[in-house]
Amino acid sequence: MKKIALLFFTASVLVSCSSTTKISGKRPLFEILTQQNDGGASIRFFEILSEPNEIKMLQSDENLKNKISSSDVQIANFVVLNMGEKTTGGYKIGIENVVETDKNIIITVKETIPEPGGMVTQVFTNPFCVVRINSKKEIIFK
Repeated sequence: MKKIALLFFTASVLVSCSSTTKISGKRPLFEILTQQNDGGASIRFFEILSEPNEIKMLQSDENLKNKISSSDVQIANFVVLNMGEKTTGGYKIGIENVVETDKNIIITVKETIPEPGGMVTQVFTNPFCVVRINSKKEIIFK
């Protein structure tokens, strides 16, 4: 009888333990939504999008439409980083670091350029990156 009780207890413990991982509802401070070597603007600029109409513009983009919800405007800002037109391939723009302080978000932008004398495509490119910042604090670029 003790063996049956022990077997029943062991089985119930195994069944009640789950191998699924619980994910907290908290998002990371930033998320890179897209980072591409071509398709950006012809001039270099960094833009912060925080208004509903600006967010709708991002949602209409084929690469971003499933990554941005209409409720994101309440809890997040979006950053568009454009490197401008480049005469060859091998350029890339993105995020090196994001730091949250009491008052703001400090974004360190990372620009990658091709190695001197390296093999690159001889085509005009417009590297860009779109990032969700999961905060409504003021954003500062560094």
